[in-house]
Amino acid sequence: MSAPSVLAACGSAVQQIIAEPIAATTSSLSPFTDVFGVDEAMIRGALAELTSRGADQAELYFQSSRSTSILYQDGIISRATGSVDLGVGLRCVVGEQTGYAYTEELTSESMRRAARTAAAIAHGSGRAAPQEIRHAAFDHQRYSVEVPWRDVGVAQKLPIIQRAAALARAADPAIVKVDISWADAESRVLIADMHGRMTFDDRPMTRMFVTLTAERNGERQSNRANIAARQGIEFYSEANLRRVVQQAVDRTLVLFDARRPPAGEMPVVLAAGASGILLHEAVGHGMEADFNRKQISIYADMMGRQVAEPLVTIVDDGTLEHQRGALNVDDEGSPAERTVLVERGRLVSFMHDGISSRHYGVQATGSGRRQNFRHAPLPRMRCTYMEDGPHTRDEIIASVQNGILAETFTNGQVQIGAGDYTFYIKNGWLIEDGRLTAPIKDVNIIGTGPETLRRISMVADDGRLDTGGWTCGKRGQSVPVSIGMPTVLVRELTVGGEDTGGGRAS
Repeated sequence: MSAPSVLAACGSAVQQIIAEPIAATTSSLSPFTDVFGVDEAMIRGALAELTSRGADQAELYFQSSRSTSILYQDGIISRATGSVDLGVGLRCVVGEQTGYAYTEELTSESMRRAARTAAAIAHGSGRAAPQEIRHAAFDHQRYSVEVPWRDVGVAQKLPIIQRAAALARAADPAIVKVDISWADAESRVLIADMHGRMTFDDRPMTRMFVTLTAERNGERQSNRANIAARQGIEFYSEANLRRVVQQAVDRTLVLFDARRPPAGEMPVVLAAGASGILLHEAVGHGMEADFNRKQISIYADMMGRQVAEPLVTIVDDGTLEHQRGALNVDDEGSPAERTVLVERGRLVSFMHDGISSRHYGVQATGSGRRQNFRHAPLPRMRCTYMEDGPHTRDEIIASVQNGILAETFTNGQVQIGAGDYTFYIKNGWLIEDGRLTAPIKDVNIIGTGPETLRRISMVADDGRLDTGGWTCGKRGQSVPVSIGMPTVLVRELTVGGEDTGGGRAS
């Protein structure tokens, strides 16, 4: 069991609410001066303090971020907010001890003071600071944008929002309310470590939610869809707007005819795309190395063992361009990579940060992530998905006599250690005699991640990533992620539908 980490904070808050994003004054950025207002001497001085009492791993994590959010309701902007944030986190790791401090004041004295705080928490024998800083270049740039979000004003975003709202209102006379929620952000990070390696990354992000309310014969139903990516304003093409609106319309209108299925144990078909949330929550977290290093995860002693049928391969990948979970480098400065977790049913790797990679004697997988400079990094998922299998979607559905197809999910609860979960299905279908017969809604599925993994008996060839704005929470930190999978058949799961003899759900 590792020693507890300790967090110390230095400096004062730097955050404000604004109605318009801040425009950039330069497009060619010097990470030191233009973004953070520091120089190499200041960084070397802070690293010297940070490593003065010993370090197995140490880095400075500078971050400058800005974000804008817009809520469009009833034909008007009801809320527009923005925020800016700036600071540096300083971490020192010695063995199983982690010292962490941060400051929002980027002066030499404030950084040195924070470094001394972190070094006092985790210390061993002294280590020399780097004499020079080397700039590390990316092998690939995975999220270039045509125009940085800092150069895009509300006046350029509003026509896109209005277009999405118009498409939704025109889609069906039953649509009585349209809400559009918009967010865009950019985070510029500079990571300088104890070995003199420095990496700069400019990370864009955007997301749009379309929430609809429809009314028929006095009955109202609501549902939504969203799209997200590490892209600029060019992401909001006519095709993408039509796609997200149509998803929201279809998901909402089908609820008028949906009912709850019978309760009990039955086969469950997980639809391609959004069903990856179950893979992420019930299986993926258990393969993050810190849970295994601390013997919390059920997978801790299963490396090299068969955990699923040979047709199952699971990957966590940071290299997929423009995906919400994509990274050029992780938050320790390690290059992002494609990490195979389960290969043909056999557990072959965990997701590693620097601490766990030293513990296990393996290479880090570029999985060290943090919410912002106020937090130390943890092993985290990026883009988690299952690879294609040998079957087709139609073949899988035809194989089920009585079961359900789960399409979209909302709330869920997972116990990380054992992998016990409950997920709430918002949209799905009843399967009878190998055919989709009726839409269903308001359904819980209950199971255990490792057992569900073992019960996957068919995997289709239609794998895709869901383009929604998924966010993963862990130990009080939230980070953007991507999920996906092909259509799969789980031989048996507990379905919490209607009791025998129950009527139609209201």
